[in-house]
Amino acid sequence: MDSLLLCVMAYDRYVTICYPLHYTTLMNSHLCVQLVAGLSVVTYLYALLHTALIACLSFCASNIIPYFFCDLNSLLQLSCSDISFSVVVIFTVGSLLALTPLICILISYGFIFSTILRITSTQGKQRAFSTCGYHLSVVVLSYGTASTFSFSLSPFSFHIPERDTLSAIIYTMVTTLLNPFIYSLRNKDMKRALQKIFCKGRVFFQKS
Repeated sequence: MDSLLLCVMAYDRYVTICYPLHYTTLMNSHLCVQLVAGLSVVTYLYALLHTALIACLSFCASNIIPYFFCDLNSLLQLSCSDISFSVVVIFTVGSLLALTPLICILISYGFIFSTILRITSTQGKQRAFSTCGYHLSVVVLSYGTASTFSFSLSPFSFHIPERDTLSAIIYTMVTTLLNPFIYSLRNKDMKRALQKIFCKGRVFFQKS
Protein backbone atom coordinates (compact mmCIF):
# COMPACT_ATOMS: atom_id res chain seq x y z
CA MET A 1 0.00 0.00 0.00
CA ASP A 2 2.87 2.38 0.83
CA SER A 3 4.53 1.77 -2.53
CA LEU A 4 1.29 2.23 -4.46
CA LEU A 5 0.46 5.45 -2.60
CA LEU A 6 3.94 6.81 -3.31
CA CYS A 7 3.36 6.00 -6.99
CA VAL A 8 0.07 7.93 -7.01
CA MET A 9 1.75 10.85 -5.24
CA ALA A 10 4.51 10.82 -7.88
CA TYR A 11 1.83 11.08 -10.56
CA ASP A 12 0.31 13.98 -8.63
CA ARG A 13 3.70 15.77 -8.62
CA TYR A 14 4.08 15.00 -12.33
CA VAL A 15 0.73 16.61 -13.16
CA THR A 16 1.48 19.55 -10.83
CA ILE A 17 4.79 20.43 -12.50
CA CYS A 18 4.31 19.27 -16.08
CA TYR A 19 0.64 20.24 -16.55
CA PRO A 20 -0.11 22.90 -13.90
CA LEU A 21 -2.97 24.49 -15.84
CA HIS A 22 -4.76 21.13 -16.21
CA TYR A 23 -4.20 19.99 -12.60
CA THR A 24 -7.77 20.51 -11.38
CA THR A 25 -9.08 18.58 -14.39
CA LEU A 26 -6.62 15.68 -14.30
CA MET A 27 -6.48 15.26 -10.49
CA ASN A 28 -10.08 15.87 -9.45
CA SER A 29 -11.59 14.52 -6.23
CA HIS A 30 -13.49 11.77 -8.07
CA LEU A 31 -10.26 10.38 -9.54
CA CYS A 32 -8.52 10.53 -6.15
CA VAL A 33 -11.31 8.48 -4.55
CA GLN A 34 -11.10 5.93 -7.37
CA LEU A 35 -7.32 5.65 -7.03
CA VAL A 36 -7.45 5.11 -3.25
CA ALA A 37 -10.26 2.57 -3.62
CA GLY A 38 -8.35 0.71 -6.34
CA LEU A 39 -5.18 0.61 -4.25
CA SER A 40 -7.13 -0.70 -1.26
CA VAL A 41 -8.64 -3.51 -3.35
CA VAL A 42 -5.20 -4.52 -4.69
CA THR A 43 -3.72 -4.48 -1.19
CA TYR A 44 -6.53 -6.56 0.31
CA LEU A 45 -6.29 -9.10 -2.52
CA TYR A 46 -2.54 -9.40 -1.90
CA ALA A 47 -3.16 -9.93 1.82
CA LEU A 48 -5.84 -12.50 0.96
CA LEU A 49 -3.30 -14.34 -1.20
CA HIS A 50 -0.93 -14.54 1.78
CA THR A 51 -3.73 -15.87 3.98
CA ALA A 52 -4.74 -18.50 1.43
CA LEU A 53 -1.18 -19.73 0.98
CA ILE A 54 -0.60 -19.98 4.73
CA ALA A 55 -3.92 -21.80 5.22
CA CYS A 56 -2.74 -24.55 2.86
CA LEU A 57 0.36 -25.30 4.96
CA SER A 58 0.79 -27.62 7.91
CA PHE A 59 2.53 -26.63 11.15
CA CYS A 60 3.83 -29.41 13.32
CA ALA A 61 7.02 -28.01 14.86
CA SER A 62 7.75 -25.09 17.16
CA ASN A 63 5.26 -22.24 17.38
CA ILE A 64 7.81 -19.66 18.57
CA ILE A 65 8.57 -16.92 16.03
CA PRO A 66 12.03 -15.39 16.65
CA TYR A 67 11.28 -12.04 15.01
CA PHE A 68 10.27 -8.52 15.94
CA PHE A 69 6.80 -9.12 14.48
CA CYS A 70 4.90 -11.94 12.79
CA ASP A 71 5.84 -11.68 9.13
CA LEU A 72 4.99 -14.14 6.38
CA ASN A 73 8.49 -15.51 5.91
CA SER A 74 8.83 -16.45 9.58
CA LEU A 75 5.59 -18.45 9.33
CA LEU A 76 6.88 -20.24 6.22
CA GLN A 77 10.02 -21.26 8.11
CA LEU A 78 7.90 -22.86 10.83
CA SER A 79 5.93 -24.97 8.36
CA CYS A 80 6.70 -28.65 7.90
CA SER A 81 5.03 -28.67 4.45
CA ASP A 82 6.61 -28.07 1.07
CA ILE A 83 6.76 -24.27 0.81
CA SER A 84 8.40 -24.01 -2.62
CA PHE A 85 5.15 -23.07 -4.41
CA SER A 86 4.22 -20.49 -1.76
CA VAL A 87 7.69 -18.94 -1.89
CA VAL A 88 7.62 -18.63 -5.69
CA VAL A 89 4.11 -17.09 -5.72
CA ILE A 90 4.85 -14.65 -2.90
CA PHE A 91 8.21 -13.63 -4.33
CA THR A 92 6.79 -13.13 -7.84
CA VAL A 93 3.68 -11.17 -6.86
CA GLY A 94 5.53 -9.21 -4.16
CA SER A 95 8.30 -8.21 -6.57
CA LEU A 96 5.72 -7.15 -9.15
CA LEU A 97 3.83 -5.00 -6.64
CA ALA A 98 7.07 -3.45 -5.36
CA LEU A 99 8.91 -2.84 -8.66
CA THR A 100 5.97 -1.60 -10.76
CA PRO A 101 5.33 1.47 -8.56
CA LEU A 102 9.07 2.15 -8.38
CA ILE A 103 9.36 2.11 -12.18
CA CYS A 104 6.36 4.45 -12.48
CA ILE A 105 7.92 6.78 -9.88
CA LEU A 106 11.23 6.88 -11.77
CA ILE A 107 9.45 7.58 -15.07
CA SER A 108 7.40 10.36 -13.45
CA TYR A 109 10.48 12.01 -11.99
CA GLY A 110 12.27 11.68 -15.31
CA PHE A 111 9.55 13.84 -16.91
CA ILE A 112 9.53 16.14 -13.86
CA PHE A 113 13.28 16.81 -13.95
CA SER A 114 13.23 17.37 -17.70
CA THR A 115 10.46 19.94 -17.23
CA ILE A 116 12.30 21.65 -14.36
CA LEU A 117 15.45 21.99 -16.43
CA ARG A 118 13.46 23.88 -19.07
CA ILE A 119 12.28 26.44 -16.50
CA THR A 120 14.24 29.67 -17.03
CA SER A 121 13.74 31.44 -13.68
CA THR A 122 15.69 30.35 -10.62
CA GLN A 123 12.70 30.96 -8.36
CA GLY A 124 10.54 28.73 -10.54
CA LYS A 125 13.07 25.91 -10.32
CA GLN A 126 13.27 26.26 -6.55
CA ARG A 127 9.49 26.11 -6.20
CA ALA A 128 9.36 23.05 -8.45
CA PHE A 129 12.09 21.25 -6.48
CA SER A 130 10.33 22.21 -3.24
CA THR A 131 7.10 20.67 -4.53
CA CYS A 132 8.63 17.24 -5.16
CA GLY A 133 11.60 17.30 -2.76
CA TYR A 134 9.73 16.02 0.29
CA HIS A 135 8.02 13.25 -1.62
CA LEU A 136 11.32 12.19 -3.16
CA SER A 137 12.88 12.04 0.32
CA VAL A 138 10.11 9.72 1.51
CA VAL A 139 10.53 7.53 -1.61
CA VAL A 140 14.27 7.13 -0.96
CA LEU A 141 13.66 6.43 2.73
CA SER A 142 10.84 3.96 2.13
CA TYR A 143 12.46 1.98 -0.66
CA GLY A 144 15.87 2.07 1.04
CA THR A 145 14.60 0.54 4.27
CA ALA A 146 12.17 -1.75 2.44
CA SER A 147 14.93 -3.21 0.27
CA THR A 148 17.07 -3.92 3.35
CA PHE A 149 14.12 -5.44 5.17
CA SER A 150 13.03 -7.56 2.19
CA PHE A 151 16.56 -8.86 1.65
CA SER A 152 17.03 -9.80 5.29
CA LEU A 153 13.71 -11.69 5.41
CA SER A 154 13.95 -13.18 1.93
CA PRO A 155 13.60 -16.98 1.81
CA PHE A 156 16.79 -17.06 -0.29
CA SER A 157 18.97 -15.18 2.21
CA PHE A 158 21.04 -16.43 5.14
CA HIS A 159 19.21 -15.46 8.31
CA ILE A 160 20.89 -13.84 11.29
CA PRO A 161 18.30 -13.18 14.04
CA GLU A 162 19.97 -9.98 15.28
CA ARG A 163 20.22 -8.53 11.76
CA ASP A 164 16.66 -9.53 10.88
CA THR A 165 15.30 -7.94 14.06
CA LEU A 166 17.24 -4.72 13.43
CA SER A 167 15.98 -4.54 9.84
CA ALA A 168 12.41 -5.10 11.03
CA ILE A 169 12.70 -2.32 13.63
CA ILE A 170 14.11 0.13 11.07
CA TYR A 171 11.42 -0.71 8.51
CA THR A 172 8.42 -0.70 10.85
CA MET A 173 9.36 2.08 13.29
CA VAL A 174 12.02 4.45 11.93
CA THR A 175 10.33 4.99 8.56
CA THR A 176 6.92 5.41 10.19
CA LEU A 177 8.29 8.03 12.59
CA LEU A 178 10.24 9.99 9.98
CA ASN A 179 7.52 10.23 7.32
CA PRO A 180 5.25 12.67 9.23
CA PHE A 181 8.30 14.72 10.22
CA ILE A 182 9.49 15.03 6.62
CA TYR A 183 6.07 16.10 5.34
CA SER A 184 5.56 18.52 8.23
CA LEU A 185 8.68 20.43 7.16
CA ARG A 186 6.50 22.01 4.46
CA ASN A 187 4.51 23.68 7.22
CA LYS A 188 5.74 27.25 7.82
CA ASP A 189 4.95 27.12 11.54
CA MET A 190 7.03 23.96 11.87
CA LYS A 191 9.93 25.62 10.05
CA ARG A 192 9.79 28.64 12.36
CA ALA A 193 9.69 26.41 15.44
CA LEU A 194 12.72 24.42 14.27
CA GLN A 195 14.61 27.63 13.48
CA LYS A 196 13.93 28.90 17.02
CA ILE A 197 15.13 25.63 18.53
CA PHE A 198 18.34 25.64 16.48
CA CYS A 199 18.96 29.33 17.20
CA LYS A 200 18.54 28.76 20.95
CA GLY A 201 20.88 25.79 20.74
CA ARG A 202 23.56 27.85 19.02
CA VAL A 203 23.27 30.61 21.61
CA PHE A 204 23.53 28.07 24.43
CA PHE A 205 26.67 26.46 22.99
CA GLN A 206 28.26 29.84 22.32
CA LYS A 207 27.69 30.93 25.94
CA SER A 208 29.04 27.62 27.19
